[in-house]
Amino acid sequence: MLESGCKAVKEGVLEKRSDGLLQLWKKKRCILTEEGLLLIPPKQPPPQQPLPAEPAAKIKELHFSNMKTVDCVERKGKYVYFTVVMAEGKEIDFRCAQEQGWNAAITLQMVQYKNRQAILAVRSTRQKQQHLAQPHGPRLRSASNSA
Repeated sequence: MLESGCKAVKEGVLEKRSDGLLQLWKKKRCILTEEGLLLIPPKQPPPQQPLPAEPAAKIKELHFSNMKTVDCVERKGKYVYFTVVMAEGKEIDFRCAQEQGWNAAITLQMVQYKNRQAILAVRSTRQKQQHLAQPHGPRLRSASNSA
């Protein structure tokens, strides 16, 4: 379980294309959860003592609520290249070995997340409708009539 309480569905390494001028591929440790994708800079091998915990500022979370689609761009050589499109239009490019299946795993978790949110929205709407449809007690009616 993660700090946020979400279960890790998949863990491993993805390569993310940097936003800079050279657009280099940088390895990121990734944790896919039921809520989104956590991108963590790869740890340097510890010398003899354990390193202190990484600052939370370096961990980037791509939450499914802000994610629009996962587009599979191409399969080339041993890699599959894919793009995560965020709701605000930002595109983040990734690549991984084809057999790792990160793009499929991210897509599946995103669809399941969106389905859970849609079910919750429908339940909430139904509860509101049922609440409004219930007859109010006579005290409320008499109070509204006297006003």
